[in-house]
Amino acid sequence: MTVDPTGPVLRAPAEVRFADELAALAAADTGDRPAGWRLTPRAVRAFVVGDPALGVTRKFHGDDALVDRCVVTLMSSRGLLLVGEPGTAKSMLSELFAAAVSGDSTCTVQGSSGTTDDQITYSWNYALLLAEGPTPRALVRGPLHRAMTDGAVCRFEEVTRVQPEIQDVLIGVMSDKVLHVPELAGPQAVVFAAPGFNVLATANLRDRGVHEMSSALKRRFNFETVRPIRDRDLERRLVLEQTSELLTHAAVDTRLTPDVVDLLVTAFHDLRDGVTSDGVAVERPSAVMSSAEAVAVGYAAALDAHWFGDGEVGGAHVARQLIGTVLKDNPDDGAKLRHYFDVVVRPRAKRDRRWRSVLDTRGELDR
Repeated sequence: MTVDPTGPVLRAPAEVRFADELAALAAADTGDRPAGWRLTPRAVRAFVVGDPALGVTRKFHGDDALVDRCVVTLMSSRGLLLVGEPGTAKSMLSELFAAAVSGDSTCTVQGSSGTTDDQITYSWNYALLLAEGPTPRALVRGPLHRAMTDGAVCRFEEVTRVQPEIQDVLIGVMSDKVLHVPELAGPQAVVFAAPGFNVLATANLRDRGVHEMSSALKRRFNFETVRPIRDRDLERRLVLEQTSELLTHAAVDTRLTPDVVDLLVTAFHDLRDGVTSDGVAVERPSAVMSSAEAVAVGYAAALDAHWFGDGEVGGAHVARQLIGTVLKDNPDDGAKLRHYFDVVVRPRAKRDRRWRSVLDTRGELDR
């Protein structure tokens, strides 16, 4: 761990933020544990979905059966690949599993078009390399090397954003659980994975075709799809809890009221589903309308009300942030949002005062 829990950080890793919960689970965890695991599979599950008796909060609001399947996969010889639309909590799940299984969620590859194999496996301290040649002391372990030697979960975020030839670095490692370091001599040239090692990757469904994974690599993973939240009550609770947590961390005393959260979640579901609860069809924007985006809109609306208003969050604050969210990917979505304002928001504003201030922001779409 490189995080100093006593110093100020914008966001500490899960093993630091939930250290008390992990300690409570470990203390009550008397069953057998898979080799290399910090907790039993039941305790890992409880860390993710919650255990009120131990004071462990629910962190993933979704399919509990999916969590069970993920835990089973992490115990197996295959890696776990979480796929889904952006904003469906894939990265959060990845972090939680790594924190519970290995006690360290920072052993992570952040995939991008510029990711190279040495950023995944290992590189060299060039000053020592020039002075000593290729020695273990000159070797700089990458996340995959660290995870193998420490017996930990290696997280690979956005794996489909990485070039296929770089992705395929994982094939041999995941098959034989061996990493070769040809620059070194003797036994040190081969790294054997310690018990507890596995790879947990994530990929967005919208990125399919960017860099398609090879068939050989796909066979090394079990795929699990993380779906958007369909239950509106559950999403309301999620938005309320997570915005409150963010605002507390920011030392802002403004909060979203249940009425404002209901308005926010209703608008997101309308645009996400392409139809309102009373059957009015609307055009779905190309922008991501995920639960994570709903939390971001709610948080930004509260900051807007706190710093530029009277501290009371209203429909206008939500609407301004919603407009920015919808238009950020494709300006053509403006026409779809104007249609939504005209056929859905306007009639609602006539019978519900909460929506009147939303309608007041309609003019911002014409600027």
